[in-house]
Amino acid sequence: MSDSNLSALSALGTAQEVSANNIANVSTDGFKVSSVVLESGPEGQGVQVAAIQQSTNAGPMIDGVEGSNTDIGTEMVDMMRTGHAFSANVAAVRATEEMTGHLLNMIA
Repeated sequence: MSDSNLSALSALGTAQEVSANNIANVSTDGFKVSSVVLESGPEGQGVQVAAIQQSTNAGPMIDGVEGSNTDIGTEMVDMMRTGHAFSANVAAVRATEEMTGHLLNMIA
């Protein structure tokens, strides 16, 4: 398996968790959304989480109480994009395993 694909799967999984947490807290007063910053992995291979940053933007004021600054539309688009990237990396891992299996069958 490709370490690059595996590191990407881990980083993308973290991104999905952060988005899910943002959505889960959409009704929590004063909640600030977080976002994942990705960077290249060691020696430029793969991807890894560089940081999880919390927004400093204020949420809407409702009856004198600051609401969550979560934007459901943004979070859903981010989750779809991350899901597609995750699926692409899973396909690459499967293809690598399949090619390895064919190679071993040729050798045997």
